[in-house]
Formats: sequence, C-alpha cells, structure tokens
Amino acid sequence: MHCKPARFIRWSSSAGARTALAVSVACAALAFAAPAAQAQPKPIRFGAIYIMSGSAAAYGQFAKQGMELAADEINAKGGILGRKIDFALEDSQGKVDVAIQAARKLVFQGGADALMGLDSSGVANGLTPIVPELRKPFVITHAASPDVTGKLCNAYTYRISVNVNQNMSAAAQIAAESGAKRWTTIGPDYAFGHQSWEYFGKYLKQRKPDVELMKEVAFPRFGAEDFVPFINSVMQSKPDGVLISLWGGDLVNFVRQAKNLGFFDQKFQVLLTLGAATEVLSALGEQMPQGVWAGTRYWFTAHDNPVNNAFVKAYFDRYKTPPSYNAEGAYAALYLYKAAMEKAGKVDGEAVAKALSGISFDAPNGRVTMRAEDHQAVVGPTWGKLGAFDAKYKVRMLDSMRTFKGEDVTPAVSETGCKL
Repeated sequence: MHCKPARFIRWSSSAGARTALAVSVACAALAFAAPAAQAQPKPIRFGAIYIMSGSAAAYGQFAKQGMELAADEINAKGGILGRKIDFALEDSQGKVDVAIQAARKLVFQGGADALMGLDSSGVANGLTPIVPELRKPFVITHAASPDVTGKLCNAYTYRISVNVNQNMSAAAQIAAESGAKRWTTIGPDYAFGHQSWEYFGKYLKQRKPDVELMKEVAFPRFGAEDFVPFINSVMQSKPDGVLISLWGGDLVNFVRQAKNLGFFDQKFQVLLTLGAATEVLSALGEQMPQGVWAGTRYWFTAHDNPVNNAFVKAYFDRYKTPPSYNAEGAYAALYLYKAAMEKAGKVDGEAVAKALSGISFDAPNGRVTMRAEDHQAVVGPTWGKLGAFDAKYKVRMLDSMRTFKGEDVTPAVSETGCKL
C-alpha cells in the first residue's frame, strides 16, 4: 500500500470516498504501528549444528527438542536482556567439512550471535580450530573429544557436557571394582572409539596396575551395519571385560546382533559407555539386555533439584518421552548463554565468550561451572545397571545407579594440554 499524507485525501459521499476512508484508516494504523514495530529489538539468534540425518539422527532430534523447550521458557519470561531468542539448525551429517560450512553459514549469512551443538568427536576436532575466525562463542553440548578442551582449546570454544576423560574415569572405577582382569573393547573407528579405549586403559591402570589391556580389539567403522565378525572375534578372545563405546544407531544394531549371538550371556563384564542414552534405550525397548553396566552423560532421574524436576516434567509433558543427555545439553546450553549474556550485558561475541569463562549456573544436572582454564564444564556422568522396563517412560531404568561428581573425574588442567 502506498500511503499519501492525510491532507491529500479527498472526501465525498461517493464509493471512491469510502475507498479513500479505508486507505486513510489503514495508513493511520500503519503510522501508529510503525514506531511500535521499530521499538521491538531484533531477536538474539543461536546457530545450532547437530546430526539430523542418518543412523544418529535421533540425537539431533532430541537436541532440537531441548532447544525448543528452553527457548519457549526463556521467551515466556522476557527473553535475554529484553530480547526474544530464536535458533537456526543445520545438519552436520557427521562430516567435518559440512559442519564447517554450516558454522560459517549460520554466522555470516544467518547472523547467529552464538553457536552450539556437535555430536561427533571427529567433527568437533575438525571444527574447533576454525571457531576463532567466526568470533562467536561455541558451546559444545555432546561431542566428547578431550582435544577440544585440551590441545585444541581456544578462547571461543566451551563444552557443557561430559567428555571422554570424565566418562572413562568413572568407567575405570566400575571396572576396577568388578574384578575383571583382561579387558578389550569394541568401539567406532575414529577419535571417539580410540580415545575411549586409551583413557579407559590409562585410568584403569592407575587403579589396578595388574590388569591386562588386550591387543585383540575391534574398531568397526562408524555407520557399519554388520557387527557379527567383531562380536565373534571378541568372544573368541575370551576377555574378562569388554568396554563398548559404540553409540547411536551403531549401538542399536550391535545390541540386536550381539543378543542373537549370545554375547550378553557370556561370563565377561560388559560396560556400555553410552548405553543409557535415551535415544538407544527408546529404540531398543525391552530388547536392551538387563544387568549390563551402562553410562550416560545425564540421567533424568539422577538429579533431585528444582531445575531438573521442572525440566523432566515439562519435557515429558511436551514430547511424551524422557529427555536424553543430548536434549538436556542443548536445553542447558541456552540457559548457560542466558547467564553469560546477562553477565556481559550484551551479546557481542567476544564479550560473551569472556563471560562464559569461569561462570556457574543452575542446570538440570546441578550447579555447573565452566572451568576458566580450559573451558570444560566440571561435571560427571551417571552409570547404572540396566534394570526393569518402565511402562511410562518406555525405557529400561537404571539400577545400582551412581552419579559421579565432576570434581572426582575431571583431570587437572595441567593434564589436558590446554593453553589459553
């Protein structure tokens, strides 16, 4: 509509005059609305990168739901610094080059004020070095590679979730108490699988120097569909314990095939490093074997505090499933950013990155501190034995549950290789 000043509108009793009157009223409305619209500040935009396709797509979906819930809650209470928030989501496809392209797109084309995400350790290791060129803070909510808060650490990259060091320290404690002497592993053939075995062995040897870390190990490629040869080779090597760091669709396929081959009926101890991920438990249902030790970076019944209780209820009411650790990580990341932006008093990338350093805030898994020296959250995982199937949540619950304190499983900064 092209609006002329009111003094140029001619009035009469004709139909044309009625049209002029309508135009006049509409223009008057626009005149009053324009200042109000202009007074609305631009939303704060978060750019997220998760796996949204392929065998690990459920992780991205849970993260998206966690972000949606947090964004709606924050907006309902006035947003951040008086501004509403929104987010744009990109699919990394589990590939470094795709994730790098997505990060640049979110910042340079999408105008993202801050970034978050990543499911793969390999992708995190590839993307982290280019984050400083974006000049926006990046909070990792899932990928566990110790390198991103270790030798690859930088001023803009933080991690809110449990890393390999923290989870394997807890796993080693459980393994040490199990009495098993000869250990082997089945893990994905990239950074996460190899580093899980490396750090598990390191921490287990510290507790039990006489254990044997077997040379007969199995590292199927990520995304493999046939695990039978690897399962058979491990059973034939007759270990006392097996560390399994497969995750996502790989772990689902592995469990189904392993059950058919009697893998879980053997006498050896089995530790599923991410077996208590809701994505896996939901997919397998009652097929998930009972009595097996399983770990997770967050378990929805492990934290009795007001933030977690409200989060679990709101999430279940909305999505009819319990939140996974990826949902919790994405949810908590938006609240972490809220705390940092309010601390900084602005959303400028450099200022928010600095505000994240050393900050503490209340998350579903308790009071979380982002360590200033390496930007790693001081948090611990939850482990438990897979128990009965819960009809309400439609997953196996955890028995003998143990939630490890972050202070007890987080290595000293001097051990990480981080130099900020």
